[in-house]
Amino acid sequence: MSSRAEFANAKRIVIKIGSSLLTSGGQGLNKPAIAAWVEQMTALKLQGKDIILVSSGAVAEGMARLKIKQRPKTLHELQATAAVGQMGLVRVFENKFQKHNLHTGQVLLTHDDLSDRKRYLNSRNTLLALLDLQVIPVINENDTVATDEIRFGDNDTLAALVTNLVEADLLIILTDQQGLFDNDPFIDPEANLIKQANVDDKWLDQVAGESHSGLGRGGMFTKISAARIAARSGAATIIVSGEIESVVTEIIKGKDLGTYLKPTITPLAARNQWLAGQLQVKGYLELDEATINNLKNGEQNLLAMGVKKVSGDFKRGELISCIDKYNNEIARGLINYNIDETLKIMGKTSNEFETILGYADNDELIHWNNMIVTE
Repeated sequence: MSSRAEFANAKRIVIKIGSSLLTSGGQGLNKPAIAAWVEQMTALKLQGKDIILVSSGAVAEGMARLKIKQRPKTLHELQATAAVGQMGLVRVFENKFQKHNLHTGQVLLTHDDLSDRKRYLNSRNTLLALLDLQVIPVINENDTVATDEIRFGDNDTLAALVTNLVEADLLIILTDQQGLFDNDPFIDPEANLIKQANVDDKWLDQVAGESHSGLGRGGMFTKISAARIAARSGAATIIVSGEIESVVTEIIKGKDLGTYLKPTITPLAARNQWLAGQLQVKGYLELDEATINNLKNGEQNLLAMGVKKVSGDFKRGELISCIDKYNNEIARGLINYNIDETLKIMGKTSNEFETILGYADNDELIHWNNMIVTE
């Protein structure tokens, strides 16, 4: 997106809300504020947009419920506190969205879920299925099982990885600051808000600071890093105060709020680059002519009935090259079945999968969302 005016065209939006906002600076969940954000997200949902919410605050809410004044330092205490707080977070979001007749689905993720190819594909397919069902995913780090070495950092990084995962157009990070400043506003009252920058500008690192609230783990440095991760899939990022009235809907209208970090690559180019160049091909599917024509002519899932030959050694979620009878590549994508399963169901219709395999994970071998046509 080259300008804020294009935010109105954003189809899929990830919204991350920080700990200090959600918990009134550690005093317990800020239910009036949550209700206001939910109302704004509902308005966007009614415009036909996909909304994914990434929520921090499990530890902070757990601290409030357990009357703990300082953030626990040991891992097991943090995980126990998060387990208590997560119950409150989920309940409040569910209640607020249901008042607008919208369903939510809780999704807890760890770093491993987004680094392992099979679990990555499972997570992606689950989130896309929730969006297809018009459900709003509420995502949090799985604090109760994560270890210190793989913590996301107040969920800023998690929000960015989810942005990549679902190929969102825009990441909105709601924080307790107006945005990114050219100096620390806690020290310098004359510091200026940075309205816009390219996400890869090196000088951004020099103006980023750490969190001052003591509740979250993410300062502006982690937010800049998150914006750079989001930009890998071509998404723009807005860092903005969640305390501004109607902040989310105003941003989508193109209002000049917060800091706009622009990606340097388009979503399509990013997706093609990722699938075409950054993963190793593990197998090959030879397709019949009808299937090849379907792929070339529009958005079509790759069905098993269009496969004539299978070769290679691959697992679910790995990269497969689709070829014609002359070994010319037509497309490539992430496959939903392993080599043994694919050999059994090739040439078959999806309603035969359960009889053949004893189960049916997906109707298609490769979903269009996980595939690019290369010819």
